[in-house]
Parts: sequence; C-alpha cells; structure tokens
Amino acid sequence: MSHPPAPGPADLVLTGGPVHTVDPARSRATSVAVRGGRIVAVGHDEVRELIGPRTDVVDLAGKLLLPGFQDAHVHPMGAGLELGLCHLGDTADAGAYLRRIGAYAAEHPDVEWITGGGWSLEAFPGGSPTAAALDAVVPDRPVFLPNRDHHGAWVNSRALERAGIDARTPDPADGRIERDAAGNPTGMLQEGAVHLVGKLVPEPTPEEQLAGLLRAQAVLHSHGVTAWQDAIVGTYANLTDPAPAYLTALDRGLLTARVVGALWWDRERGAEQITELVARREELSRERFRAGTVKIMQDGIAENHTAAMLSPYLTGCGCTSDNSGISFVEPGELRKYVTELDACGFQVHFHALGDRAVREALDAVESARAANGNRDTRHHLAHLQVVHPADLPRFRALGAGANLQMLWAAHEPQMDELTLPFLGAERGARQYPFGDLLRAGATLAAGSDWPVSSPDPLQAIHVAVNRVSPDAPEGTPAFLPEQRLDLGTAIAAHTAGGAHVNHLDGITGSIAVGKAADLVVLDRDPFAGPPEEIAATRVLETFVEGRRVHTAA
Repeated sequence: MSHPPAPGPADLVLTGGPVHTVDPARSRATSVAVRGGRIVAVGHDEVRELIGPRTDVVDLAGKLLLPGFQDAHVHPMGAGLELGLCHLGDTADAGAYLRRIGAYAAEHPDVEWITGGGWSLEAFPGGSPTAAALDAVVPDRPVFLPNRDHHGAWVNSRALERAGIDARTPDPADGRIERDAAGNPTGMLQEGAVHLVGKLVPEPTPEEQLAGLLRAQAVLHSHGVTAWQDAIVGTYANLTDPAPAYLTALDRGLLTARVVGALWWDRERGAEQITELVARREELSRERFRAGTVKIMQDGIAENHTAAMLSPYLTGCGCTSDNSGISFVEPGELRKYVTELDACGFQVHFHALGDRAVREALDAVESARAANGNRDTRHHLAHLQVVHPADLPRFRALGAGANLQMLWAAHEPQMDELTLPFLGAERGARQYPFGDLLRAGATLAAGSDWPVSSPDPLQAIHVAVNRVSPDAPEGTPAFLPEQRLDLGTAIAAHTAGGAHVNHLDGITGSIAVGKAADLVVLDRDPFAGPPEEIAATRVLETFVEGRRVHTAA
C-alpha cells in the first residue's frame, strides 16, 4: 500500500482486480479501500484487512476498476432536454426523421413549436434539408430542429414566416441562410443565422430545465462519467443558460457530479463583458459547481465551410473557392481579450476547429503568457480537426491543453462526403492529429461534445485506438492510422487529462491514497482483449466519493 491506512474498517472495498490507477507511481493494483468518500488504501491482498462487518465489498472478479471518466467538453442540459423532445439523434435516415417528426407533432397537438433535434448532416444532399420536406409533415406550426452539432438548424416555412426571413433578409455576419437559385430561403440555417429563428422558440420552464439536467446526469453516470466541463454556460443561439438548473440541483442536493462551467463569451460584445463574467464567476462558484472558465467559439465547422482555415476550401469540382471560413472574433481583439481574462484568473476554453482558428487561439494564449507570465490557468483548445504542423509544438511550449473529441476521427459519411472533398488531400491528412499532439508533448484531455456525438467514453477510446468507428462496416480502413493512441493514453485523456483541465487533479483523475473515490467498474479488462473489441466494454457501476450513482440493470 502507498501509505499505512488509518485504523478502522473501510466503508467500501473493491477487490479481485485488476485496478488501472492512472497513477504513474503505481499503474496497477488489485484492491482499493474507501472511507469517508476518500481512498485510504491501494494495493493487493493486504487491503482486505480493512474489510469489517459493515464494509460494502465489491468483488471485481477480473473486471477492470478505473478512476471515474471526466468529460472536458459537453452540453448536458441541452442533451437532456433534447432527449425529452423530438429526438432525432439515433438514426441518419431522412425518411425516418420525417416520420418521427410527423408522429411527434400528432402526439403533441397543443405544443406551439415542434423542436428537439440531433439529425445528421449526411442524411441530406449537401447536408442541407428543406423546409418543403418539413411542411409536408407539419404544415400548421413552426418547426425548429438543430442538427447534431448545433451549428445549423432545419426549419419549416411557418418558422421562416414567424422570423420574417425571406429573399430580402441579409445573412448575419456570423452565419448563412441557405438559399435556392432565386435567393429564397430553403429551410437550412447555418451558425449565427440559427438565432434568427431560435430566439423565437419558447424557453423550457425551470422545472423542465432541471429535469433535462438530471436526465443527462443519469446518462453520463451510466457511462462512468463523474465530472465534466459544461462547454456553454450562458445564453447562445437556441441554447438555454443551464446555470439556474445547476444551482437548483445544488440547492436540492441532486447534483452528484463535479462540474466546471465555461461561461459563454458573447462575440457580439467586447472586453466590457469581462467585469460581468468576474461577477458571474463569484455568483455561480460553490460546492460541486465552479465557473472559472470562459468559452470562446472562434470558428464554425468544416462540413458547412465555416471552420476557419489558413487557405480556402475547395469547391465541388475540386477548384479553389473564395471561402476560408469564419473567425468569429477578430484575431487582434482575441489576443487582447484572452490576455485580460488570463490576468483575471480565468481559464479560456476555445472552440478551434480549423487550422487558422487553432493558430489564432494559440497566438492569443501566447500573448497572455507574454503579458502575464505562466499562470496556472490551463487554457485549452477543443476539437482541433485540422492543425498545421508548425503549431503542434506550441501546445507544450504554451501549456495549452488539447481537448480531443476522439469519436470523430474515423471514416463515416460526414467525413467522406462533406469534409474530405472540400479540404483537399494535404489538409485532409492533418485531421485529428492525436498521435502528433502526444509526440509533441501536449497535454491531452477528452470530451464528447454530447449531444453532438455519443457521451460514451469507451466508444471514443475505441476510435482513438483503432481510428475506426465501432459500427463501421467490415473492411472500413483506419482513418490516418499513424495518429492512433495506445489504450493507456486514451484512458488517461478521459481521466487524468480531464482532471487537469478541470483543476481537479489534486482531487480526482487517478486512483491514489487521499483522492476522492470517484470510480468506475467495467464489465471486462479491455487491456486483456483485442483493440477491435474495446467498444463492447460496458460500465457496471459508477461511484462518486464512494457512493454509487449508477448500477447497470
């Protein structure tokens, strides 16, 4: 054992390992003892001496024990609300979507707006569905359905009418209204244009918001997630501010996870909002919820050509276009804002997907370091779909974390049909460079971006190790296999890496004496099986401070 345990029996002993500790001082053990929510012993048979008459004993029987997973980029309340509405996130078939939307409308005749979402871009030609298709199933009420990445929304004609959107409506500076050859809106809104309709959708009630958050918490616990960073705390487009729901959950003793809230940076405003963010950090930070992070969305996504690239996208014929994507915050201003936020002690969580956005974010961190020194603010960049090779070593040099959405690094229709043809071969070969980031010394964390994609860390870990989706057809080639991670590294990104980003590494992220007993029991040891079967692994039990928050049925 690392230290002699305090006298007296343990409250909980998990034994019969293996135990993968993610602790460099002791990577493997077979038994763990917990008292008062903290780990008091890590070792082997000697830990069983702490079993008393009232000790809860879990026989691992060869099943793997891990530290609780941590999701470094997720949108729980939105995901939970979506699950209770017209949810489209479990298929990628346009016909199925329309049948489900029509059935939902028929089952809810008194609902003013039909909303929900989660549909996939690859279900429609060019990733762009039409209002006419929605009109055929819901002609009498407005429909507003964000896609699964929430960078676009599908609306019907009634919704366009409510918002006053027609051929004369200009595109907002940070978005695009898709149009036909005559300039008429087709029913697909991109980026900032989503808000033109989204702002009209009635907000869920406080109790509905709380129910959505708790529904999401149960789902995350079922996947072994014990802590997360909520990537948007504030009001953005059609997303409701989750802060009141978190506070209500705290007040009612219902928040069992540890949560860091990333306060939304309003890109239509400037540095004047920093004073408000400081006040909001003080207002919201208590107990299991802290709001010491600011989220800046610097660009969009590659599929709709709004991710900010260093060179233009290609057209459908392979020619160079005149579009290099959108930098939502002017780079010079971004450097100033991040420097001031860093001086105020904020961590900055960047959405940076294209190589230009990644460079602009790193330039901003560099400016902050030059002005303020190397403060322990742990800024991190999420998504990192395309990274220029010259920027890889800057992550380590600047102490900027690489927040990876591992599930996306695979061949699937959205990648093969909507992304690769428009990036070109050279840039397409730079996507999701997990291995290069690791070799360059970057600190890796991992997030799901749920409801954009599955909240299951084991699915993401499978892709990180194999670079093939768990449900890919047999024979699907690995996507840039030189960027694979080994299993231990992928698990560390979902545990210790997330704890580092969340400033929880002194409390959680590994199994060590003195740390909180945030633990997850798997149904097998994936280290002992072939990598192709990682995704078959399931979570049996999840503990927070030694208390069960999930048990598989």
